Amino acid sequence: MANFKYRNGKIKLEHHILEGLGKYLSDMAEWEEVESIIPGRISRHNKGRGSKGLFLKYKTLSGYKLLYKNGTSVQEVFVVCSDYEAFEERFKSYYKT
Repeated sequence: MANFKYRNGKIKLEHHILEGLGKYLSDMAEWEEVESIIPGRISRHNKGRGSKGLFLKYKTLSGYKLLYKNGTSVQEVFVVCSDYEAFEERFKSYYKT
């Protein structure tokens, strides 16, 4: 989608984003506890089909690292949030993880 740096509301685009990820990011940008969303690098894997969707990986100093899986590609997503517990609770209920 983008190959240069720009900000669209809470979403800071520095890399391309995988097809289907934009909807997740737009929805999450509406959450009050989310301050910023930064999609990261894309990795390609030859492992065939795995789980697809957005997954919570771990807590960082400023929020969370997520992974978006789409077929054989994986993209990191970093979320800066003001309330760790509120974000994690909403994420788990919203994405049924």
